[in-house]
Amino acid sequence: MRLALFDLDETLINGDCASLWSRYMFELGWTEGSAFVQREQTLMRQYAQGTLSMDEYMAFTLQPLIGRSTGEVKHHVDRFIETVIVPAMREEAGRCVDAHRARGDRVIVISASGEHLVSPIAQRFGVGETLSITPEVLDDSYTGKTTGILTYREGKVARLSALLGGDLSVLTEASFYSDSSNDLPLLIQVGNPHAVNPDGVLLRHAQGAGWPIHHW
Repeated sequence: MRLALFDLDETLINGDCASLWSRYMFELGWTEGSAFVQREQTLMRQYAQGTLSMDEYMAFTLQPLIGRSTGEVKHHVDRFIETVIVPAMREEAGRCVDAHRARGDRVIVISASGEHLVSPIAQRFGVGETLSITPEVLDDSYTGKTTGILTYREGKVARLSALLGGDLSVLTEASFYSDSSNDLPLLIQVGNPHAVNPDGVLLRHAQGAGWPIHHW
């Protein structure tokens, strides 16, 4: 069975779910004023430049969840997805996912956003298997920390390798769709890399390597 891997933010959806969720938490009154959103945007600019510390980003953006129950967070995430994410779902992305599923491929969404967001959003695309950053939960409440390897840059390769039992040979027939140069460590591992609305660095790499470039 061939693998079809999809990045989430700016690939399957028009926007970044973590940034959109940060604004949503501000609207819920879970953050201390607009300074939270401004700081998050500063960190996201570092992401675009390839200089972001994902540990720092997650530690900052998980602060509003500290002490909140999984049920409370899920309730608001569900509403967030209905009102913010569903309108941002790209039709072309959905058709591509459906085509891979119809072909019998194993479809996995692999994202550097938190599992509390990635898993339910992926389900909207009919995808039940995801790899994402895992927020720590103790006694049914978020601690503000993460567990395991972060699915960011080389971390995506490491997590996928663990899922596949260390056998990366299957990637020679795999497809991976992403918008970000931060995903180059995984894109260069697969036999069928696809650049979707690529950033400048990824666009130049894709053009030089002859990769398909999609505008969804």
